[in-house]
Amino acid sequence: MTETPAALREAHHADVSGGWLRPAVFGAMDGLVTNIALIAGVGGGGVSPRSIVLTGTAGLVAGAISMGLGEYTSVRSANEQIAAEVAKERRELERHPEAEARELADAWVARGLPRDLAVQVANEIRRNPEEALRMHVREELGVDPDEQPSPWAAAISSFLFFSVGALIPLLTYLLGFTNLWLALGVGGVGLFAAGAIVAGFTSRPWWSGGLRQLLLGGLAAVATYGIGALIGVQGGLG
Repeated sequence: MTETPAALREAHHADVSGGWLRPAVFGAMDGLVTNIALIAGVGGGGVSPRSIVLTGTAGLVAGAISMGLGEYTSVRSANEQIAAEVAKERRELERHPEAEARELADAWVARGLPRDLAVQVANEIRRNPEEALRMHVREELGVDPDEQPSPWAAAISSFLFFSVGALIPLLTYLLGFTNLWLALGVGGVGLFAAGAIVAGFTSRPWWSGGLRQLLLGGLAAVATYGIGALIGVQGGLG
């Protein structure tokens, strides 16, 4: 079957409605920054490599669970709120169909459509209650009621990608190396790579995205390392 020009143009767009990309990106970045900063903080305090591994592992597990639960609750709550607003709009369409049609036509006229045409289209759409509902929801709420993100997809993406991100600064310790700066260096490479990959979904240059994320993560590591060094094992943790 030959695809229409509109369908061909549509294929060039990225899928931004699936609900997994944002929590995956946020999870990976948060996992990297959280564990790099955590390792820098306890490492700056002078704890043993074993304690660093324990701290980083605890941070990975706790953070991944927290991120997954948080994303599930957030997306589920947002979907429930949208569902409530859709139900409210459905009742308005059933009780005041003429007024709702005029409201839809007015919105199109405000965008530059001739009033006669806007009224004609609004009245035609009113003949199909489900399509009228979708159109009103899009115009008034700015969302598509049939394309809401999945809370499970958001939760699983966030959990998995946070775990991957948090694991990167721990890799050198798990492989038997005990140098803090080597672990932080590997974490920095992970930050740069993650930023560069995310930039690939946008028009931002890959190196710019990588440097931005490296800078932000580096600032977090410097802050926690300084606090850890200031307190120290002997000063308050021993």
